[in-house]
Amino acid sequence: MIEDIHGRYVNMLLKGRTHRIYFEEAGTGVPLICLHTAGSDGRQYRHLLNDTAITKKFRIIAFDMPWHGKSSPPAGFEAEIYELTTDYYISTIISFIEAIGVEKPVVMGCSIGGRVILHLVLQHDSKLRGVIGLQSALFAEDRSLGAPNPINLLHRPDVHGGNISGALMAGMTAPQSPRNERWETMWHYMQSGPGVFMGDLHYYFSEGDLRSVGAEALKNSRCPIYLLNGEYDVSASPEMGRDLAELINAKYFRVMKNMGHFPMSENPDEFRCYLIPILNKVLGNTDDFIHP
Repeated sequence: MIEDIHGRYVNMLLKGRTHRIYFEEAGTGVPLICLHTAGSDGRQYRHLLNDTAITKKFRIIAFDMPWHGKSSPPAGFEAEIYELTTDYYISTIISFIEAIGVEKPVVMGCSIGGRVILHLVLQHDSKLRGVIGLQSALFAEDRSLGAPNPINLLHRPDVHGGNISGALMAGMTAPQSPRNERWETMWHYMQSGPGVFMGDLHYYFSEGDLRSVGAEALKNSRCPIYLLNGEYDVSASPEMGRDLAELINAKYFRVMKNMGHFPMSENPDEFRCYLIPILNKVLGNTDDFIHP
């Protein structure tokens, strides 16, 4: 069976440099931009892209960040050390939205994507119809500190960074998630480019910390913020999600039972049960409701 997913490239300028960005899309209706986790790529959303109940109402678009998946680094990358920053991350998302000609999308992100959607609202709320944060929190702590520090093993010539990345992420999936989906989630990490996961974690653990940018101002935004946190996640725990929701007066917050850090890829059948009520709130018209 041929899946009704279309893969395309868009060439765009980002910080004065040309980037060739890969994205996949399916469906028609309200544009829904999907942001993958650190060290992975848009394949995490393949189940959502194949969900015809949702794609009848939403145009789902999942793109690979530069350096990730099928989006190669820009020319000259061999002389650089990749470190994701808030400014670069926001610029990438806004540039992509403008390059494909989408207006007022909903943006949904997980992990680092669940963090940056809040930075987006702080800076560009008028350009968004709404945001959905998966595994969102104000900050994350590097719990791997010690000797040896696994994070430092992600990019060393004497260690297979892909295997280390997959192993670290195995512990962030829920034990109830289906075995095949858990392993596919880890496989995406095993394929990550050298140093890319570590560069993303620079944003996640340090540079993208929301505590230093006045996150409480989000409560005054006109852009609705919806939050979902899996119960099996130590880096963005349900408690951290709840604290965030209360601080910013989020429009919606739920804890996802039997879910880990990667709900859309590790347990897609259960995840859609939590996502569809939010998408129906976005639609706002009972005649257009998605029926599971």
